[in-house]
Amino acid sequence: MNIDIKFLEESLIGTTVPRPVSGTLSGHAAGEPFDKHVYQFLKEKFPGKTYRQYEFLNKLYLENPKVILATRRMWLIKQPALAFLLNRGAASVNDWSPENQFDEKQNDTADILIVEKDFVNIIDVKTFNKAKNGQPPNIISAYKLAKMCGYMLESKIFDSHDITYVGITWEIEKPGLECKDVSIKQLFKTDPQGLYINWAAALQIQFHVEKLDQSYNGSIEEWCLNYLDHFVKQADARTDTMVKKFEEPFRKFLK
Repeated sequence: MNIDIKFLEESLIGTTVPRPVSGTLSGHAAGEPFDKHVYQFLKEKFPGKTYRQYEFLNKLYLENPKVILATRRMWLIKQPALAFLLNRGAASVNDWSPENQFDEKQNDTADILIVEKDFVNIIDVKTFNKAKNGQPPNIISAYKLAKMCGYMLESKIFDSHDITYVGITWEIEKPGLECKDVSIKQLFKTDPQGLYINWAAALQIQFHVEKLDQSYNGSIEEWCLNYLDHFVKQADARTDTMVKKFEEPFRKFLK
């Protein structure tokens, strides 16, 4: 299933958001106003189907009041890969109650979810200051993505979700920030072998959304296998470097 959000590429351009209250115009502080901005557009387009990740979990748990144990709550999302991506940790899930519901967390996998029956489009909003030539932002943990692929290959479920990135380029236009360009890209349409993993930055995959290619024509199962091949080869090369640089020069002293 494909939930098309390409309309954002035209609808968002020229719209503005307030400057962050903190005054900081970098990282999460600058991205959050646009993230909420995109959320409002999607709620209007897909009413009753659009959620923040924490809203989705709160609704799911409230609708299943007899499910109390964390292990059972976590499997209310029946597709293993999706359960892995969206659930909070076991301790947090165990502590949840109608009086102690989830709030937003910066490290949630998704900024926004669009839910259509058993299919979820996981949407992440990434912003870029047009006045600066910064390095590509952190997108997602390469290890988390590898685990997701493992769950999908084990369960043979490849149609539970999509992962879509909304890239917004903005400029300061007093009194706020104006959207100048928008790119909508799907992760499963990019060649996984070309994804850059920054091992020195907590294994983060990094890219500018507007530069992400969309040429991959294989199935999602093939995408998972191709990605794991890429991840393992990168890990092997990293291991070889670590051994040669940090072990071999010193082993002679330990004989």
